[in-house]
Amino acid sequence: MALYFLDSSAIVKRYNKNEVGSAWLSDLIVLSSDSQDLPSIRIALISGAEVVAALTKRQRMGDLSATEAALAIGEFKDDFQNLYDTVQIDREVIEHAMGLAQRHGLRGYDAVQLASAIEVGSLARQFQLPFVFISADDKLNAAAAEEGLQTDNPNFHR
Repeated sequence: MALYFLDSSAIVKRYNKNEVGSAWLSDLIVLSSDSQDLPSIRIALISGAEVVAALTKRQRMGDLSATEAALAIGEFKDDFQNLYDTVQIDREVIEHAMGLAQRHGLRGYDAVQLASAIEVGSLARQFQLPFVFISADDKLNAAAAEEGLQTDNPNFHR
């Protein structure tokens, strides 16, 4: 078993089925959720707001119909409650994110995502599990790699 951390740019792909990498990410989540050990898919708590905002934006832009957006948001909210294990955002995570934002020139929420992922990476090392940070954001993946994380990008999986 491996631990995976998905940032919001990756998570959106599971619910907007028209995006590159959607099928790959959905398969990864289904296979990972079959594990009886530790929950293997981790996300930052702030991803709840980010994913709903991204899906709503795609509706406004015409990429999703109102019905498609409502279904996607409903499915995500259900998974948010029942499938994903969330990383809580506390003062320590925010202070770490502040340093990451400064060091890598990241936007605020991207820095929080990365700080959360680094926390999960530490947990993976504790249990001697492989760990992968998954994001569709090249800059964020580059920062994660500089921080020593293994990364993957759903955009590279057709």
